[in-house]
Amino acid sequence: MVQRMCGPQAVSATALGREVGVAQATLSRWLLRAGTVGLVKKPVDKAKPRTVEDKMRLVLEASQLEGDELGAFLRREGIHEAELAEWQRAVSEALGGTGPRPTDRARSEDKRRLKKLEREIARKDKALAEAAALLVLQKKVREIWGGEDDDTDEGSDK
Repeated sequence: MVQRMCGPQAVSATALGREVGVAQATLSRWLLRAGTVGLVKKPVDKAKPRTVEDKMRLVLEASQLEGDELGAFLRREGIHEAELAEWQRAVSEALGGTGPRPTDRARSEDKRRLKKLEREIARKDKALAEAAALLVLQKKVREIWGGEDDDTDEGSDK
């Protein structure tokens, strides 16, 4: 629990106390004692902002390491794996990373959907024009031949 109250993603003693059911005063006392015994490492100086060049250097160095070596490197430099991953993503995007970005993927999906909808509208426009033409022809036929649908007389069946 002391470890959860230390570090860059530290939880307050009050919040942790609510979560685990231990009094805040007890947790604060544990944290104080752990600091005096030397169990808790002093946090890395966050006041020193990392420059772009420094982040790039760290990303390049970390890309050559694996496993325990990478863990030791991260501890020595005072950075977290999540930070390193974020920096790697930023470097990849800045250098024109491979593969489509999520926004590009969404755009291509939208373009595909738009083309499909445009084809459907064109098809329906053609069908509507054809139906309108048939109605016009049907009206002209009625005008020319009158109201009769066939050319036989009703009385001629005898």
